[in-house]
Amino acid sequence: MQVIDNIPEFRKEPLVVLLLGFITCGLYLIYWNLQASKVFNALAGREILSSVVAVFAGCIWPVNMYFFFIVGRDGIPAIDERIGVHPRDQSILLMLLGFFFPIIAAMIVQSEINKLYK
Repeated sequence: MQVIDNIPEFRKEPLVVLLLGFITCGLYLIYWNLQASKVFNALAGREILSSVVAVFAGCIWPVNMYFFFIVGRDGIPAIDERIGVHPRDQSILLMLLGFFFPIIAAMIVQSEINKLYK
């Protein structure tokens, strides 16, 4: 994994996240959670998502809802600040999607992460 400005590069197409999530029956999402948490922790300059939470988020739905809530509350605004856009709070949207459609929530978050590398 390449590091750009102390932020690990984790650029994937959202469609790849969807396909790999289906093909691996969700196991890819555990890896995706770990890598996304590294990006968000580097952006925030502190640990907002531990690796333990990232792993359990791939296995347990209430933890998955918490994972996406924190991403929407702390992670997405950190990306917005980094790229110079007014910070948005997407915590409720991502939490609900994380419960009902976690792969869709991961695709949305991945598209936001990809904005860092353009």
